[in-house]
Amino acid sequence: MKHVTEFRDPALARNLLGEIARLADQIGATRDKPTRIMEICGGHTHAIFRFGLDKLVHEGIEFIHGPGCPVCVLPMARVDECIEIAERPGVIFTTFGDAMRVPGTRGSLIQAKARGCDIRMVYSPLDALEIARRNPDREVVFFGLGFETTTPSTAFAIQAAAREGLGNFSVFCNHITVPEPLRALLNDPHMQLDGFVGPGHVSMVIGTHPYDFIAEEFGKPIAVAGFEPLDLLHSVAMVLRQIAEGRAEVENQYARVVPEHGNPASLAAIADVYERRPSFEWRGLGEIDASGLRIRPAYAAFDAEEKFGVGYATERRHVPEPEGCACGAVMTGRIKPTACPQYGLGCTPETPLGALMVSSEGACAAYWQYGGARLAAQ
Repeated sequence: MKHVTEFRDPALARNLLGEIARLADQIGATRDKPTRIMEICGGHTHAIFRFGLDKLVHEGIEFIHGPGCPVCVLPMARVDECIEIAERPGVIFTTFGDAMRVPGTRGSLIQAKARGCDIRMVYSPLDALEIARRNPDREVVFFGLGFETTTPSTAFAIQAAAREGLGNFSVFCNHITVPEPLRALLNDPHMQLDGFVGPGHVSMVIGTHPYDFIAEEFGKPIAVAGFEPLDLLHSVAMVLRQIAEGRAEVENQYARVVPEHGNPASLAAIADVYERRPSFEWRGLGEIDASGLRIRPAYAAFDAEEKFGVGYATERRHVPEPEGCACGAVMTGRIKPTACPQYGLGCTPETPLGALMVSSEGACAAYWQYGGARLAAQ
């Protein structure tokens, strides 16, 4: 447990909390006029609430929960298209587990499975590839979903299928990128942010330079962070220190894992297999230019959109949010989950209306798991 406990040391945590308080006082952060720091990654949101960091930091620090969960930002139309593919005769539809319960207008994938579709949970696209090898008479589709963290593994699976000539394997590509929605948020005049805690796992793949525009164009500090309590407290202190010193830079708190220029093998696979879409719809943010990836024509044989004529290969359709659902406002930091009129009433973990309550990294799920259920009842 050495490499866990050393990042949860109470004495070091108290020192960092003292440094955060000193810096917050220096920059004039108060409860009435807080310094607003957005944690981009949903994993960070859960860590903040799991360890009670939002209660421990200086009262002038406010955490804003960003769109850091790829399941949460998936528009309902894409879930409908997954079900449309899964209903085709002879199809085995494979997906990560956290996407199984995300609702579309025709229910979720797990409900489609209950209706008779052959939908299987896998832990990796390589599992889906193996299912295709074992079922040569069936079409096996993998739901390619996630930020840059999971994008390389899907690319490796497509490359392997191409080498083997595995014609019954394809990917419904919904991979999206982190920097573009951050630019959209920063361009939103209603978003008042003072700094960012940058995503650790995404940065492990892409490095730190894709965030340069945040500091250079918008003058906001960002510290890429790990996921343990001391990581997050340290990153908050780094952001506050930049503000206090009048700086705006990209700093790397998670240097033990995140290389400056990313992972070369992963970046090469991404460049080989994917190209940018002109735009992609994000739940709560709308269409964002160049924020989605699609499979290159060289690998079109493994593109489920082309093979089954769904998604962006057809006329786009927009599906509105369920009435009263405020997922978009929560994901963009405009309101807290408990301010959603459906939170704890029409939307609970047992009967979720929105993806933020379903996903293991959703902000609403974090609030509910770590005390939000009590807040909703008050």
